[in-house]
Amino acid sequence: MTLRSMLFVPGDSPKKLAKGDAAGADALILDLEDSVAPARKAEARDLVPAYMTERPRGARTSRLWVRINPLDTEYVLADLAAVVRAGPDGIMLPKAHGPAEVLRLSHYLDALEAHAGLEAGSVGILPVATETAKAPFRLGDYADAGLARLRGLTWGAEDLSAAIGASTNLDANGQWTLTYRLARSLTLLAAHAAGVQAIETLYVDYADDAGLRESCRRAREEGFSGRIAIHPAQVAAINDSFTPSQAEVDHARRVVEAFDRAGGAGVVGLDGKMLDRPHLTQATAVLESWAAYSGR
Repeated sequence: MTLRSMLFVPGDSPKKLAKGDAAGADALILDLEDSVAPARKAEARDLVPAYMTERPRGARTSRLWVRINPLDTEYVLADLAAVVRAGPDGIMLPKAHGPAEVLRLSHYLDALEAHAGLEAGSVGILPVATETAKAPFRLGDYADAGLARLRGLTWGAEDLSAAIGASTNLDANGQWTLTYRLARSLTLLAAHAAGVQAIETLYVDYADDAGLRESCRRAREEGFSGRIAIHPAQVAAINDSFTPSQAEVDHARRVVEAFDRAGGAGVVGLDGKMLDRPHLTQATAVLESWAAYSGR
């Protein structure tokens, strides 16, 4: 399933967890990492699986993902032991250096799924693939890594800034500086090369609905198919932006119909323009997305 919106929810807040389903996000990311202080990690580790257990997979309004702590921390094994038994849809892996860490996590999940009686391979993995200085150099390796659990790639700028000692990741116009534009573009290409979803990073100003929508529009045009949200108020804008509009759907249907009428031709004319097979591929993808989202 393509996820348009993935909303972070602090794992140590019963109040925010209780409101999670109402946000309308395609997925919730129940967080055990950055939004939870060290002194509250254990409490979050109890609250999150309890929350998931109350919502069996078939009854969930939103898919339930868990952001664990990085693999090189003291918390990670306890995180996984606590949450996998509750059957999450996936694990978000922060500060991943590359495919080798995703493979290591996959091995952990193999054992934990078997112990919990879960279907083998049912828990997906989404690495945040640019949060260390090493990580961007390994993005291309995801395509040939054979990671069956890999569901997508996303990127992050804040932890990368800290990793390289940058004082800012924005230029004078409030846009990403070159280093972060590069990391973003490589993540987009790596996701498509690996055949998984490319998920845009968060938009910091949760009160700026117009700015968020414009940013999402540009991201979707470039090839991202979903986005992370940091506040429930962002979910509607993200869902709207990554759902094909009626005009797009109508045009896509006309493109498909034109090729159908042409009986296997490689090029057709529509509205005075010549369209070839990549246009048919794009139109088919629009209709598939529309069908999937309309059924939610």
